[in-house]
Amino acid sequence: MKSQIDQVIEKAIEKKTIVGTEVIVAKEGRLVYHRAEGLADREKNLPMKENSIFRLASITKPIVSTVVMKFVEDGKITLQDVVSTYLPDFKPKTKTGSTPEITIHQLLTHTAGLSYSSLEPIGGIYDQLKISDGIDQPGLSIEENLSRLVKAPLGFEPGTNWAYSLAIDILGNILEIVSGKSLPELVSAFITTPLQMHDTSFRVMDIERLVTPYADGTPEPVKMFDGIEVPFQGGVTRFAPSRVFNEKSYPSGGSGLTGTASDLLKFFEAIRKGGAPLLHEDTVKTMMTDKTGTRDDIQGPGWGFGYGWAILQDRTASQTPQANGTIQWGGAYGNHWFIDPVNELTVISLTNTSFEGMAGAFPANITRAAYE
Repeated sequence: MKSQIDQVIEKAIEKKTIVGTEVIVAKEGRLVYHRAEGLADREKNLPMKENSIFRLASITKPIVSTVVMKFVEDGKITLQDVVSTYLPDFKPKTKTGSTPEITIHQLLTHTAGLSYSSLEPIGGIYDQLKISDGIDQPGLSIEENLSRLVKAPLGFEPGTNWAYSLAIDILGNILEIVSGKSLPELVSAFITTPLQMHDTSFRVMDIERLVTPYADGTPEPVKMFDGIEVPFQGGVTRFAPSRVFNEKSYPSGGSGLTGTASDLLKFFEAIRKGGAPLLHEDTVKTMMTDKTGTRDDIQGPGWGFGYGWAILQDRTASQTPQANGTIQWGGAYGNHWFIDPVNELTVISLTNTSFEGMAGAFPANITRAAYE
């Protein structure tokens, strides 16, 4: 495994498909691989280190989804609760003008009919309404973003389809309303403090260790700037790296966290081992149970979706060495992770290069190498 992962990392850096990376692997509960390579900041020639801090983007989702399930465990909310119970003004309409009820379950599974600006047509209704994906528009409040989002028609009747979306940002706001506490306070109380994830927060804990983000480019990746538009899946994703420094930026439940690979290993290993000290084991089993059926638009053939992550249902269709029951997801700033519970394997690859580090050859090659 070690030499194979080394080769993947060295080849990617040599070919300049990624600027820098940190990869960490645990097998049967033991740390078996940890390497930081390349540059955290190319222009300043600063090396990537094993305690570098990354913008985690959608790795925020499983963490916030875990807090949601803690609230469910504690009886503070239920999965069938209607969103408008907590957000009376959030009643988006369908394309036919009806106003369906949206549930917590539908938000957790991305089956509510919502979307992301980056996944909608360029110049479409999401762009016209200036809806933020939670990684752009520094200084925007959650109240303002939801007031824009509610004006966009739902893509489908809730519960009838799947579309990746801003749903976890809404859930983050609901957690705040139910508890009377901020989302950063809740993530700290229920996740990062119990697990001693000291470097994971919605505000950068140590700016000197924060990596500089880059976008795919030739002959080498391009340093990101606020407003950069990076092509992805036929559309564009807009990034604003400065968002994390703006204290008026709402804490995005879907993409707002920063943190380290070592911190994330603590979280994902807690999930793999059954949830303690965060959740009961039966709750984690529920989260790791497919809710959507296999769909090619989640992670390719053979994958479904649970609460917080994709779930592998058919490894043959997916053509992956991962076992059925594997959960995984990524993050738009160039990150990827998976847990294979059958092989007791947890793999986290963080990069500062988007989208290669999230959905390019790099994470696919890291995954294969982890089984060799």
